[in-house]
Amino acid sequence: MRNHTGKKPFTCQQCGKSFSRKGTLNRHMGIHTGEKPFSCQQCGKSFMHKIDLERHMRIHTGESPFTCQQCGKFFTCKSGLERHMKIHTGESPFTCQRCGKSFTEKGTLNRHMRIHTGEKPFSCQLCRKSFTHKIDLERHMRIHTGEKPYTCCQCGKSFCQLGNLRVHMRIHNRENPFICHQCGRRFNHKGSINRHMRTHTGERPYICPHCGKSFNQQGNLKVHMEIHTRAMDHPV
Repeated sequence: MRNHTGKKPFTCQQCGKSFSRKGTLNRHMGIHTGEKPFSCQQCGKSFMHKIDLERHMRIHTGESPFTCQQCGKFFTCKSGLERHMKIHTGESPFTCQRCGKSFTEKGTLNRHMRIHTGEKPFSCQLCRKSFTHKIDLERHMRIHTGEKPYTCCQCGKSFCQLGNLRVHMRIHNRENPFICHQCGRRFNHKGSINRHMRTHTGERPYICPHCGKSFNQQGNLKVHMEIHTRAMDHPV
């Protein structure tokens, strides 16, 4: 039963915060104890609350149950959809006093302010590299740990970033959303169509520093560079 009287009889003895239900107080206590009893069986990440584990599991399963009715975009959690909806409503009540840019969330404004202040509060304890945002540090840490928490539910292949899993899923779903407007050929990610477009434009951005020969693919330059490497290893 919810407490509709507004009374909050359950008080945290460590910080003084009060709650209307004992269960809410018990969950809150995890902040102080550091206890995280709910563990992901796929990647080992632990959470204080069951609901957080359930949301996290959608990363592995690819489940995105919350759909935007205006553009069809999917989200793994309700709060993500609610933040996204402000794009359609145009609501941006939080404004940067330095550059005038507006944001839908106060937290986003706070993170944006680090661009102006140069603050990088999140530091890697292994290599001392610092980051503006916590999520960037978390992604970086996977370089050291080798962690690949995003697993394809169809073939089991794992990835260190969610975006890479989403691109990979297009292989299984046979999605090819990127279309070449010159020849009609379709591709499953942007990098592929960018490389393909060079066949039409003739662009060759990869230049050999030894002889100046240029290539339209980075891989072709690497193969070519082996010629110079062999020549230096075995001079005539």
